Amino acid sequence: MTWIWPFLIYWFILFVITYILTEYGHRYLYDELPKLTPVRVLVASLILAAMLTWTHSSFETMFTSDIKWTALQAMLWSGVYVVVLTFQPLHGALLGLAAMVVVAGMSTIAVDSMTKPKADPRTQFTTPNAPVRRSSGGIAPATKPEVSKEAAAKPEVAKDAAATK
Repeated sequence: MTWIWPFLIYWFILFVITYILTEYGHRYLYDELPKLTPVRVLVASLILAAMLTWTHSSFETMFTSDIKWTALQAMLWSGVYVVVLTFQPLHGALLGLAAMVVVAGMSTIAVDSMTKPKADPRTQFTTPNAPVRRSSGGIAPATKPEVSKEAAAKPEVAKDAAATK
C-alpha cells in the first residue's frame, strides 16, 4: 500500500515531461505528431512510472551501487521511446537516455520530499562547532598585542587595549 502515492507522483511527473518531450520532439524532428499521442504518452508514462516505483532511483546511487538497475532502466526508457512513442531508434535512444538521467533522479527527489515524514523543526537542536585549536595552514594564529604598563596608564591606550580583549 505504500507504493501507491509514489507511483501516482511518478506517473504525473512522467506524463507531463513525456508529453512535452514527445510533442516537441516529433514536431522538431518529423514535423508531425503520431496518431493518438495522448494515449501513447499515457501508456509510456505508466510503464516508466512502474519501473521508477520499483527501482526508486536516486542521484546518490544511480551510477554507483545501483548501476545494474540504471542499465535496465536505460534499456526500458529507450525501448519505450522507440516502440510506444514511435521515435526512430537513434532519436528514441538519445531522448530516452537523456530523459532517464534527468527525470529519474529529479522525480525521486519529489517523491521523497512528499512521502517521507518530516521532523518537527522545533525539536532540532544544533550543537555549536568546536573552536579551531590550531591554524589549518600551519601558520601560527595572530596573538593579541601586549600593552606595556606605561601605555596602559594613558586613558586612550587603556581604552583601545580593553576593546581588543
